[in-house]
Amino acid sequence: MATNLDCELCADPGGELLWEDDVCRVVRVGGAEGAAFPGYCRVICRQHVAEMSTLSAGDAHRVMDVVLATERALRFSVQPDKINLASLGNLVPHLHWHVIPRWRDDSHFPAPIWAAAQRSAKPRPVVGSARLQQALKTELSTLPE
Repeated sequence: MATNLDCELCADPGGELLWEDDVCRVVRVGGAEGAAFPGYCRVICRQHVAEMSTLSAGDAHRVMDVVLATERALRFSVQPDKINLASLGNLVPHLHWHVIPRWRDDSHFPAPIWAAAQRSAKPRPVVGSARLQQALKTELSTLPE
């Protein structure tokens, strides 16, 4: 599997590891972003590629299946008003998807989380990693191998 030792997502998990297989891993984002958007996850491709179209069809389908399973797990676990999905990679050109729970009254809504805050952050209950992992495991168990 191609890696790049200069790439932060090849060298580091990129967050708290919740799940992984041979194609990708799901991590929970920490720090200020994780506190403002509880449950915020990234699905990170294990191969060092910048674009979905570089992956084989099977690996691309697997990544998208995991993104959707992560979305369903977050919807169940944190019950947001909306989920944002984004694959940008402008600063870190290593394929990864952001799976971001959003609320109508969060600090940035309706703008993206990378825009200027619209209001002060509202404290939100933190969802434990065990609960998030269980929801993710339940959703991933329905995927084809």
